[in-house]
Amino acid sequence: MTIQMNLGEDSYEIIVERGILQTASRHLNLNRRVLVVTDSGVPVQYAKAVADQSQDAVICTVEQGEGSKSLEIFEKLLQTMLDHGFSRKDCVVAVGGGVVGDLSGFAASAYMRGIDFYNIPTTLLSQIDSSIGGKTAINFGGVKNVVGAFYQPKKVLIDPDVLKTLPSRQISNGLAEAIKMALTSDRELFDVFENQDIERNLERIIVRSLNIKKSVVEQDEKESGLRKILNFGHTIGHGIESTQRKEVLYHGECVALGMIPMCGESIRARVIEVLKKCDLYRSLEYDWEKITEAAFHDKKADGDTVTVTAVNEIGSFEMKKINCLELMEKAKKVLEGLKQ
Repeated sequence: MTIQMNLGEDSYEIIVERGILQTASRHLNLNRRVLVVTDSGVPVQYAKAVADQSQDAVICTVEQGEGSKSLEIFEKLLQTMLDHGFSRKDCVVAVGGGVVGDLSGFAASAYMRGIDFYNIPTTLLSQIDSSIGGKTAINFGGVKNVVGAFYQPKKVLIDPDVLKTLPSRQISNGLAEAIKMALTSDRELFDVFENQDIERNLERIIVRSLNIKKSVVEQDEKESGLRKILNFGHTIGHGIESTQRKEVLYHGECVALGMIPMCGESIRARVIEVLKKCDLYRSLEYDWEKITEAAFHDKKADGDTVTVTAVNEIGSFEMKKINCLELMEKAKKVLEGLKQ
């Protein structure tokens, strides 16, 4: 299936097809120098499959995890391209999850003021969410994604077959973003989570989620308004994530917790049941002081207020500005109350 992202000169195709990793050269221009970026957690044969289809490939493997979204690793990618004589006509291909995609896309945007970038996401989280839309970034000064650029890929290839090598917890991690999109925008997709077999509907979940994000990005590419709905659950979630050491909780697990306080009381119990079904419900000992500090160093905060998305009815949303401390008090009351 081909999904067309319509962004004028920056338009591109998102192709969802089983086995497409092995035929990538039919869809991507690899007849040039190609920097294939992957990480230590991705099966080595995935990056090699792309390199073997390229005219002149260099594979750069970074360490798995958020720690690789750093100035040091960003510099390493740029230096690798410079050392191998990459020109403006060459390209970068990300083969990995969201960290690899964010890092590679930002490096591609900066090298010689921008060279072609392709994304081949290998985790469910990145297939559903971060691989499209053009948000690229690294972390800096302890703040997540604070340095980056909007830089659209030339094409995105999504191969559901690569998910077979993922542990179940990583599948759950990705489902959190699909649940997020269902809650704000797609009642039928939420019904899949609530009443149907998730594993058997995984490809359907990927495609419906991509179509939601595509529609939002086409209307608001640079996150000036509507695109903020994609941050549903993320302000609180990022605060929780930033206080985790050695990734005790994954990104999706933190976002799942962040969504709960932003759901109306009439639907909250249903949402929690879906999170439990997807193994995304966690009970934590929260450090609210640290969570508050981390959340509002977040780029979404504007002075004493932050724009948040609330869902009171499944499939629809409301965006509103709220005082940062008031938001945190609400999150604390709801999440602490669930432990009682």
